[in-house]
Amino acid sequence: MENSTGFLNRRLLGLALPARLTLGWVVFLGFAGGLLVIAQAAVLSLVIGRVFLAGQVLSQVSPYLVGLVGIILVRSILVAAAEGLAGQLAIQIKTSLRERLFRHLFELGPAFLQSQTSGDLAARAMQGVENLESYFSQYLSQVVLAAVVPLSILVFVFPLDLLSGAILLVTAPLIPVFMYLIGASAEKLTRRQFSALSRMSAVFLDTLQGLAALKALNQADARLEKISTASERYRVGTLQVLRITFLSALVLELVGTISTAIVAVEIGLRLLNSQLDFQQAFFILVIAPEFYLPLRQLGLRFHAGTSGVSAARAIFEVLDQHRPGGSPLAETSVVGTRGSVQQKMNAVHPSTVPALQDKMEISFKEVSFTYPDRSLEAVNGVTFTIHPSEITALVGGSGSGKSTLVQLLLRFLSPQAGQILVNGRSLNDYDIRDWRSRVSWVPQQPYLFQDTLLANILLAKPEATLAEVREAVRLAELEEFIQTLPSGYDTPIGERGFKLSGGQAQRLALARAFLKNAPFLVLDEPASHLDPELSGRIQAAIQRLCQDRTVLIVAHRLQTIRQAGQIIVLAEGGRMVENGSHTNLLSKAGLYSQLYEQGGWER
Repeated sequence: MENSTGFLNRRLLGLALPARLTLGWVVFLGFAGGLLVIAQAAVLSLVIGRVFLAGQVLSQVSPYLVGLVGIILVRSILVAAAEGLAGQLAIQIKTSLRERLFRHLFELGPAFLQSQTSGDLAARAMQGVENLESYFSQYLSQVVLAAVVPLSILVFVFPLDLLSGAILLVTAPLIPVFMYLIGASAEKLTRRQFSALSRMSAVFLDTLQGLAALKALNQADARLEKISTASERYRVGTLQVLRITFLSALVLELVGTISTAIVAVEIGLRLLNSQLDFQQAFFILVIAPEFYLPLRQLGLRFHAGTSGVSAARAIFEVLDQHRPGGSPLAETSVVGTRGSVQQKMNAVHPSTVPALQDKMEISFKEVSFTYPDRSLEAVNGVTFTIHPSEITALVGGSGSGKSTLVQLLLRFLSPQAGQILVNGRSLNDYDIRDWRSRVSWVPQQPYLFQDTLLANILLAKPEATLAEVREAVRLAELEEFIQTLPSGYDTPIGERGFKLSGGQAQRLALARAFLKNAPFLVLDEPASHLDPELSGRIQAAIQRLCQDRTVLIVAHRLQTIRQAGQIIVLAEGGRMVENGSHTNLLSKAGLYSQLYEQGGWER
């Protein structure tokens, strides 16, 4: 993907296209204000000429003075309106872009997020998008005004004085030239500063999330030094950017001032020699600073442009990503879009999307997948079938592809070879929301949000009644624990369930699955690594949950494996080496038998 500054500017302009009417009004109001500057200079030169040269009194020039005041007031209103609309435009684009970024991250799924740091993504989504505000509210419209306003002034100056017009025309490009020369260094430093901010955010967020472990391991001081180093790097980068910004402002102001002085000197000399009419000379002298003003403002706002481009580069790096193993996700309009591309396709062609049934036969046909940053295949030509109302267990050592198969099934990843069939049709033919509504996923380490117990359970079914929640809690063996809490279901559980034990968090995840009541259940066995009593209670809840459901379970306990109607044995490199029941696989004396003899699972 092209990543040059010009290309990024074009993409940023594309973000504003859905709001082009607002942008057009901002430019129009700025241009109208520029025309009023010309009218203001003309009226002011007329009044001064009549008072000091023609000797007119106040009553004779009062209509012009009233007109001058009116022009100033209207110009002020136009400037205020333009700034207000520009602010609304920036807020609209920021909000829509942030929604698009989060929506895209959801579409990419957890497989992509595993390779990213939370702090870096947070910096891009929050500060990165905020950096675009000045780009859209100040820089973008100023680029247009810096071109049209000086040209409009030249249209009036050239007929009055060819020499002054020529000087303005020749000196005007000096400001953009110096701005470009300084901008090359500014953009590089701004990009480095944003990278330092992302690294600092990542270090800081990781530290907060691992604070308990750092204290327990007595590594708090070492981590504090790392935070200090990251902060110092960001401070130095920020000062370097500010130094370039102030230097550019000085240079551009100096160029504009010298250019204005040249015009003033040549007008003054010619006026002394009676080569130029006073009113014309005064008009040009008043309008000359206004001629350079849009260019100088563009120079002052050039930092907002470079900051916006640097932030956009980081944001578009995420938006240009696609699911590992899949094709790039289609881009959608930024402003006023809701829902996924798949949803819109379904709305246009509803007849092409098959309906899912509760009884599903799911088949893997020569499915292969390799992560982009790895050479060894995670899944290699796997073929098996998950039969309706049957428990299928995935077993194998670490790195054998069990988690990858689950992520492929949940459509967090897309197969690079082969296909996954549901009732004889490709999984990709079905609406992704419909598919996931029929799947309950219970991971070994469920993610819990900083909210109440009730809110975390209702994630599975937001419209559920309290009676349904209570029944799900009872089936998940969590009811007794909730009754001991002073606030019951309204008890906050902390970030990532900080206030809950491992067993309590796993039972909460089971309560979600009971509440959702989906026909297809995917489990990364949550009863492992617990004490026998708690493990038994969770195992009993799992057995209830698996009744009359199609189940795929990543098994870690021998008891669970024995109960499976089908066992898929995976070896290193994601190869399926055996397939059958517990008794059948033991009789083959293969990898499964070796793992059994070596005590490869919890008894």
